[in-house]
Amino acid sequence: MQAAPAPVGGRTVLLIVCGGIAAYKTLELIRLLTGAGLRVRTVLTAAGKQFVTPLSLQALTGEKVYEDLFSLTDENEMGHIALSRSGDLLVVCPATADIMARMAAGLADDLASTLLLATDKPVLIAPAMNVRMWDHPATQANLATLRARGVMVVGPEIGLMACNETGPGRLAEPPVIAEAIFHHLPGPAPVVPATGPLAGRHALVTAGPTHEPIDPVRYLANRSSGRQGYEVAQALAALGARVTLVSGPVDLPPPKGITLRRVETARQMLAACRDALPCDIAVCAAAVADWHVAAEATSKIKKTAGAPPPALTLVPNPDILAELSAPGANRPALVIGFAAETDTVAQHAAAKRLAKGCDWIVANDVRPETGIMGGMENEIVLITGEGAEQWPRMGKQDVATHLADRIATFFTPDFSSGRSIS
Repeated sequence: MQAAPAPVGGRTVLLIVCGGIAAYKTLELIRLLTGAGLRVRTVLTAAGKQFVTPLSLQALTGEKVYEDLFSLTDENEMGHIALSRSGDLLVVCPATADIMARMAAGLADDLASTLLLATDKPVLIAPAMNVRMWDHPATQANLATLRARGVMVVGPEIGLMACNETGPGRLAEPPVIAEAIFHHLPGPAPVVPATGPLAGRHALVTAGPTHEPIDPVRYLANRSSGRQGYEVAQALAALGARVTLVSGPVDLPPPKGITLRRVETARQMLAACRDALPCDIAVCAAAVADWHVAAEATSKIKKTAGAPPPALTLVPNPDILAELSAPGANRPALVIGFAAETDTVAQHAAAKRLAKGCDWIVANDVRPETGIMGGMENEIVLITGEGAEQWPRMGKQDVATHLADRIATFFTPDFSSGRSIS
């Protein structure tokens, strides 16, 4: 039995393709990985073969496709134990409920499960399945078991699936999985050449709240998780844009491959946006506080028994969206604002678009009963010069993906991602 050959020019990903309608996305994932200079070896399960062909995988990787645990030829060329350790990272995509259950149980009755049991390398899974299967206690218990053993997980996303049900369970998009692979591979992250309809363009995105200090302990702020802005930044980067993300205080990990500028106040956010100019695209998704305290106390304001509350004098914060939208040499070609409303959403958003001078407004209903503010889903109305478009409720990542597609179409009218809003 021969040892596995050394990776050509760097690191190797061993990709296990399982059976699921999302298996076709592994072809795009392979293109992203090989484009970043990684070697990709593939293992195709019997169920996976129902959705993608060995010839497709071989054509994209330039490597033999492994399928059979009991192949005498494969065992002679490279045994399954050597194969299990031939990659720097093992990736299971799509990770079905079945393969997750067999991994958790330690089964080894086919090539894929045997490799996963025999490997001493890190493992990353990208789950994909029906929402009911994902939510089932057995699947969640298996997921917890795998996480406890050190298996890393990317996704799944929330959205509409092939079975026409909506919820968590949809395979993460290939650029998201690729980013997770780059993050978990040992050594420096691969340099990925910018490709896509937004390659060569600079996008500025604001996200999160601003905190306007009252004293060293207290502050004024809007409720915002920052998640929608972060997802927009990732989606634009996935289409090839160079992205600068100006973020208020949030509890989110820094996005990979994006220039992140952290700020606290609206005035700091405006300064960071000015520094990022010029840009082609500006997406103002931050929930900027409308006012700040005229005179911030240098020490904590103390309560005094029987005394009235302190009077706070508020002054307006700078209007970042209006400044970026103002005519001039540095105005981005496309400026998009966000509007969080609690009533007559489309009307208020349309008025805001005209008042600010921006090109589009992404409006949403943030009444507490919607669960949108701070949640994982969004339901938006896109306001443009042509009118209003009501989008169905979907995951915030899906909103970002569709918005990025629309932005790409603005710059390249014949661009089509093949995705539809339904």
